[in-house]
Formats: sequence, structure tokens, C-alpha cells
Amino acid sequence: MTAADRPLPPALPGERHTIATSPAGALSYYRSAGQGGPPVLLAHSINAAGSAYEMKPLYEAYQAKRPVYALDLPGFGFSERSDRVYTPRLMTDAIHAMVDAIRKAHDNVPIDAAALSLSCEFLARAISERPEHYRSAALISPTGFDKKAPYNEPPGTTRAMPWLYRFFTVPLWTRPLYKGLTARRTIRFFLEKTWGSKNIDEGLLDYDYKTTHQPGARFAPYYFVSGYLFSRDITRVYEKLLLPVWMSHGNRGDFQDYSYAAQFEQRPNWTVTKFDSGALPFFEVGDAFTRRYDAFLAQASQRAA
Repeated sequence: MTAADRPLPPALPGERHTIATSPAGALSYYRSAGQGGPPVLLAHSINAAGSAYEMKPLYEAYQAKRPVYALDLPGFGFSERSDRVYTPRLMTDAIHAMVDAIRKAHDNVPIDAAALSLSCEFLARAISERPEHYRSAALISPTGFDKKAPYNEPPGTTRAMPWLYRFFTVPLWTRPLYKGLTARRTIRFFLEKTWGSKNIDEGLLDYDYKTTHQPGARFAPYYFVSGYLFSRDITRVYEKLLLPVWMSHGNRGDFQDYSYAAQFEQRPNWTVTKFDSGALPFFEVGDAFTRRYDAFLAQASQRAA
């Protein structure tokens, strides 16, 4: 029996639900049983193997304290993986739909939200469009702060390379290419680059392999590697955020270029923290990460009060 023949197991504990949305299709999410405080939304990163499992340490750290929601973004996990165009607009609309459902279940209170890597761009765009829906934002290893910034091109423009997408989707080799991209050894290679170390989380590796071998799993990743999900106007979007923002990142691995972060450190609503870790600090230095996040949330609560 191959991995594609086996049902995908849940990525997280708690209840898993699916909601039907018009802009993003069927969206799957996990909900903790925690009570007290505003709800927290967690959004995983975008890559060939993205899923809510990437947020597991944060979900487990807060599941007993707060209502925590972890979303599978379109094309990933248990959410719809149909053959469609995957864009920042689609991902942002998915976050809008999820936040609408969360707020409806919690008397329309503003929520706290945390996103990882490229999904920080989608979260920031969602907040810039509906700021009243959010109390705070945690941007973990966000994209758009590298030495090529600022990204101030016209609204809605992306780094899409249609020629590259056409190459990846040639029927003769599209499936063999994807098979190589999602082989266990390939996933391990990219996780080691993400960690900046061979000491990766083996549970994440195992789940990454399983989720990449589900029906329809190749559609969204090909848009990702072809640049369709990266926004060329993202600096302008980040600059629109007026709520408390906590940006954090590591100092190891392939994702440590935050040359442009200095432009935001002086903003009164932004706090920037560097951890001695790779791009997923909450996997490596979980206690230190949650202490800093707790302190940030306490400040956000004071500001809201």
C-alpha cells in the first residue's frame, strides 16, 4: 500500500472541522477546547509539504489556555486541493473566511493571529483589509524582509513565472518531477536547510511525507515554486499594519536574511525578536518562544484595554 492509498491522519489534537466557502472552497481547521481570552488563529507556511502540523508546538502550548484555531490553507492538509490557480488573493480570502467563522463563534471579538513564513504575507494583507477583526499579529520568519526589499510594486502584482509553471506541468514529466520533489530524502534535505541543522523534527518529516502523497497534493506547490504566491507589493502591505505586531525569526539555515527588518524595528507598534534557531523557532526553543509571545500578547491586551 502506498502513502497515497492511506488516509491522511489528523495533524493536531482537538476537533477538526470543515467549512464551505465561496472564495476558497472547502477549508479544514482544528479547534482546541481551551477557554478564556480572545481566540488565536495559526496559519502554516507554504511549501511543497505545508500543513497545520507545522504549527503543532504552538497549538499544543495554548490549546488548554485559549480557543486555538489552526487552518489548513487551500491546497494543503484536509482543505480543498483542486486543480485551480493558487494566488495571494485566494489565500487571503481563505483567512478572511476562517476569521469570519471564528469571530461568529466568539461574539465578534478581535482575534490574535500568528502565521509562518510566506503565510505572513497573506495574514498581513487580510489584516490591512479588515483591521477591526484583529487584536494582534505574530509574524514568524516572514518573507519580504530580505536584501531585495522593499517590494513596492503595484497592488496585486506577484513574482509569478508562467514559463516555469508551464515547465513543471508538462504532462510527460509533471508527476515524476513531483515524486522527486516529495521523496522522503528530498523533504529531509529541505527541512535541514530550514533548521540549519540535521536535528530536524522527525514527526514533521513523517507528516510532510504523508500529506504530500494525497490526491491533488501537487497542484498548489507548483504555483508556489513558480512564484505565484509571492507578492511584489508586500512592503506596502506590511507598512499598513497599525495593530501590535511581533516579528520573530531565527539566525540559522536558509531563512535568515532579514536585512530590511531594521526599517520596521523603529515603528512603535512593531517588536522584532531573533532566536538562536532555524526558521521554526517554536520547535527548537519552545519555552523561550512562548515566553516572548506571552509577553507580547499581554502588551497587546493592555493596549486593547
